[in-house]
Amino acid sequence: MLSLRTNTSALSATRAIDSTSRAASVSMTRLSTGYRINSAQDDAAGLQIATRLKAQTSGMAVAMRNTQNDISLMQVAEGAVDTIITLFGRMKDLAIQAADGSMTATDKSALQTEFVSLFAEVWHGVETKYNGEDLFISTPPNNHEKLWYPVNMQIGESSSSVMEVNLQPALIGTLDSLNYTNADLDTILTQNASQAIENSTNAIDSWAALRSEMGAVSNRLEHVYNNLANVSTNTENARGRIRDTDYAAESANATSAQMLTQAGTAMLKQSNSIFQLTLSLVT
Repeated sequence: MLSLRTNTSALSATRAIDSTSRAASVSMTRLSTGYRINSAQDDAAGLQIATRLKAQTSGMAVAMRNTQNDISLMQVAEGAVDTIITLFGRMKDLAIQAADGSMTATDKSALQTEFVSLFAEVWHGVETKYNGEDLFISTPPNNHEKLWYPVNMQIGESSSSVMEVNLQPALIGTLDSLNYTNADLDTILTQNASQAIENSTNAIDSWAALRSEMGAVSNRLEHVYNNLANVSTNTENARGRIRDTDYAAESANATSAQMLTQAGTAMLKQSNSIFQLTLSLVT
């Protein structure tokens, strides 16, 4: 029907142009931002999933840093323990020398002096700190407070991803090996070298046991870090598949929408000529 009141062709062309223009705008937005989902309107469910995945990967990134810090802490502690074991090893050597009958009183006195000096150095190792905090004790000898009660290491992005480390039982034995009184320490090689051998041997065993437990903790933390890195990578890939723009497909969509918009504009121009045909019937 030809009508001067209603241009049906123009209305249809306008509606088509509006639709294709919106499609072209969406495609251009996706191509410019790199995201398929730029608002909840684009994909409400997909945005919700992608948001959760992003929060998960962000939390895992922090947990990975935590794990690296925990590994550093254990390395510092293990390094101190290694030094202490070396010192006790030397102290044991001195005690074995002092226990031999060929040693004179003067010889034993010299050995005793080094023994005391090495024991003082042991305490420097025991007083090792990490990030300003004591790793083993908090007060001087004969009044030491045993630390390393259960320490919670946050190794994941959820509240339940906690690794409890308790070196307290092993640490008790190591600190007990330091319980020399000043009188015993100053005379032990000259008066009871055999006891010094026994004490040094027990100290080496107890500190070695503590070091072994530290190594086990460090190994587990390394595996935790590797697992977090793997899960984080896969989770980030999953989020990208949901939210990122597929440039091949979206470029094709943008091109199609632009061409349809141009075609619709041309048809709108043609539809306006219908009025001229209508007027020709009455002139």
